[in-house]
Amino acid sequence: MFNQMDGSGPGGKRPTDIELNLVPFIDLMSTCISFLLITAVWTQVSMIQIGSSIYGKKTASGQVEPKREEINLKIDVTHSGYVVNLGHQAFAIPRANDEYDQTSLVSELKDIKGKYPDKVDAIITLLDDIKYDELIKGMDSLMISGFPEIAIATQGAQ
Repeated sequence: MFNQMDGSGPGGKRPTDIELNLVPFIDLMSTCISFLLITAVWTQVSMIQIGSSIYGKKTASGQVEPKREEINLKIDVTHSGYVVNLGHQAFAIPRANDEYDQTSLVSELKDIKGKYPDKVDAIITLLDDIKYDELIKGMDSLMISGFPEIAIATQGAQ
């Protein structure tokens, strides 16, 4: 006879009815998937566009229709202040009293808007170690000056 208390069946075999606890496996997989989704998104982003494309709208044939004003306006937020790039020209607006000079930036941008009244787009870039608040102030300056189509790019992007 066989002993029913030790779980051995006929022929000395153990029963095959076992329960597998999948909770730790599911926890591990959900953590791995979350980590993958969080990190994978930011490795591909080099430019976030707000509004319509600054390079023009795509037509039905897939060709990009150029914008009215072909000259590029880009503002770089650096440690020393703002650097405004208009086409191939670049000029700096240095920091005043250890703060970014938003008033001078708005004044300069309004002068540019006066020269190019049809221009509505601009790119703004920010170094990684500068406060995000400075990016928002630069975007506000662009909006006040009449450039509502703003693209945010990583520093050094073309």
